[in-house]
Amino acid sequence: MMKVLKSWWKNARPTSLMQSMMPACLAVVLAFGQEGFSLPLALMAVLGVMMAHLGLNLTDDYFDYYENSAQSRQELKRQGIRARHVKYPYLTDGSATLKDLRIAIAVFFLAAVALGIVIWCYRSNLLLYIFLITLLLGVFYSAPPFKLSYRGLGEVVIGVIFGPLLMTGVYVSACGQFHPGIVYMSVPVGLLVLNILFTHSFIDQAADAASHKMTFARLLKSNTANLIASAFINLLPYVIVVVGVVFGSLHWLYLLVLLAMPRSLWLLRSLLAFARNEAADTQHPPRFMGRMENWEAICASGTDWFMIRWYAARNTISAFCQLSIIAHIIYLICF
Repeated sequence: MMKVLKSWWKNARPTSLMQSMMPACLAVVLAFGQEGFSLPLALMAVLGVMMAHLGLNLTDDYFDYYENSAQSRQELKRQGIRARHVKYPYLTDGSATLKDLRIAIAVFFLAAVALGIVIWCYRSNLLLYIFLITLLLGVFYSAPPFKLSYRGLGEVVIGVIFGPLLMTGVYVSACGQFHPGIVYMSVPVGLLVLNILFTHSFIDQAADAASHKMTFARLLKSNTANLIASAFINLLPYVIVVVGVVFGSLHWLYLLVLLAMPRSLWLLRSLLAFARNEAADTQHPPRFMGRMENWEAICASGTDWFMIRWYAARNTISAFCQLSIIAHIIYLICF
């Protein structure tokens, strides 16, 4: 049993959890000290978010399988076109079946729902609406009839789910009340989470086109338009925080998030190099970009050109949330 659980944990891509866990932890810290705060309910909310995220990852694999995206990527590789060809390997190598995948999806979602029901019993009905909206957007991200990720709306959906909806839901779960400030902080977080998917679609356009997946990057068509959009998405979160500080919506301590900006700037330069088809040194990722797990294995698999940029986007949102958490803790202690 433990072996099976471990394998499905791996199949569900836990490396992506940073994009849900860090915003959730930030929401918990922002809720700390508010009347009605409950640490057990807060931790249950974070765990529920993680379970739902892993379930959504597997759901995306399930519907991508029916679009035959793995075969499309392999064909691109044979043609000498860069394409991230490691896609649901547990299905293509026969180590798991579609029935196994459906069961795993159900288990992750049931765990998230069970935790959500417990929290809902102690909190307001606002949580129920947040849960339902998140569930619908998450499922129809890949599932028919809407298949939002195949219509160029996937990036926006992910930004909304992992930004405003996630942080508001966790905040209300933790302290039982709503505060407009959580929405303000959730917007830059949502943009940086959106950035992970946009970076993904920007550098994976050939494979997405082969599998008939219409992403926002493909809607923009030209590399110039994509680079402009990437600059907007990467830098706007910092602008929002600075504006919030200038107008008194945020304490000046939140300017600490500007320490994450070098990661965003590195990613922008890297995407510019990609658009120009310039070779990049992926053997030695810059240390300031943060942890990049299993890097030697990634280089050996030939996906380093993709993963170094994906990690850069993921680690940027991680740093942004961590610095926001530090700022708020200092504020609680000193002010």
